[in-house]
Amino acid sequence: MPRLRRILVVGLVAASMLASGGAAAQAKEKAPKAPKPCPTKLLVLSAMPVEIDPLIAELDLERTVEINDRRFFVGRLRGNRVILAITGIGLLNATQTTEDAFAHFRCRKQSAIGGVVFSGVAGGDWIGDVAVPTRWTDDLGETFFPVDEGMLAVAHQVAAPGAVTLTQDVHVGDPACVCKDVPELTTVTATRIEHVPQVVVGGDGTTSDPFNGRRLPCFPAGGDVFGCDPCKMPREDPPDAAAFATGIAPFLDPGFFTGYFEAPPEADPAYKAQDMESGAVARVAAAKGKPFIAFRGVSDGQGDPLMLPGFPFQFFAYRTISAENAAVATLGFLDRWAQR
Repeated sequence: MPRLRRILVVGLVAASMLASGGAAAQAKEKAPKAPKPCPTKLLVLSAMPVEIDPLIAELDLERTVEINDRRFFVGRLRGNRVILAITGIGLLNATQTTEDAFAHFRCRKQSAIGGVVFSGVAGGDWIGDVAVPTRWTDDLGETFFPVDEGMLAVAHQVAAPGAVTLTQDVHVGDPACVCKDVPELTTVTATRIEHVPQVVVGGDGTTSDPFNGRRLPCFPAGGDVFGCDPCKMPREDPPDAAAFATGIAPFLDPGFFTGYFEAPPEADPAYKAQDMESGAVARVAAAKGKPFIAFRGVSDGQGDPLMLPGFPFQFFAYRTISAENAAVATLGFLDRWAQR
C-alpha cells in the first residue's frame, strides 16, 4: 500500500506539471504579438528650391507624398531616416507645411517625426557664414522658442575648426531650374567673397512676416527661388496655374514689391539671423514637443565684394553661396546626429 500511494502521488504531480505546461503553451499561443516599433524620422525643411537642392542631391529617395500641393520626399540622408520638403516662402507657408507634416506622418497614435531641422538662407552678420541661433522668435521678441540642447551640442561639433568646409565662391546657380541633367553649369563662379565663412552657433534668430498675414504662393516654373519644387526633382504634373493666379492676386499691388527696392528693411544687429520661416517652424515644433534647430546661411550682410545696397539685392546675388553653405553645415550635422 505505501508503494501504491507513492506511485499515485508521483502520477498526480506529473499530470499537474503536464497540464500547467500545456496551459502555458496555449496561453502563449493566444497572446497578441507585440506591435512593431515606430522608428522616427527627421523633418528637414527649406523654403526654396535653391536651399533644398543640395540636400535632394544626396537623398536616397524611398517614396514621395503629396499633401496640399506640397511634396514630401521620404528616404535616407547621411544615415538618418528623413522627410524633406519645401515650405514655400513666408511665415504662413512654413507654419502650414510643418503642421501638415505632423498631421500626416504618424505611426499608430504616435508622431513619426522625431525632430525638425531647417536649412536655408537669411540676413545676418557676414555673407557666407552659417548662423545657428540658440532661440527663435516670430513675434518681435515677445516669445522665444529655444533650440534643442542636444541638437545644439552637435551643432557645436559642426562649428569646430575643420569640421566642415564652407565655400567662398559665389556660383551662378540654376535660377531658371533648367540644369537638372547638366550640373556643371551651376558651378561656374560669378565672384568670390574675401571673408572666410564659418559656422557660428549662438545668439537669437527672428522671423518676420512681410506679407502681413497672407500666404505667398509658389510660382509654376518659378525657378530656384519662387518655384514649387526642387530643381533636381521637378514633378511631371505641375501645380495648377489657375490656383496660382488666385493666390497671387493679393500681391499684385505694385507698391508691395517696389517697397522692398525703395526702402529695403534694415538689418537688426540684435539678431544673428533674420528670415521668414524658422521662428514659425520652431513654434510648431515646440507645440508638438519636438526638438528643433535651424542652419541659416547669410545671404545679405557684411563682406559684399559687389557693394550692393542690402536686401533684396544681396539676397539674389548671394543666395547660392548661402544656400550651399547652409546645406554643408546641415549635412555635417546629420552625419553626427546619426552617430549619436
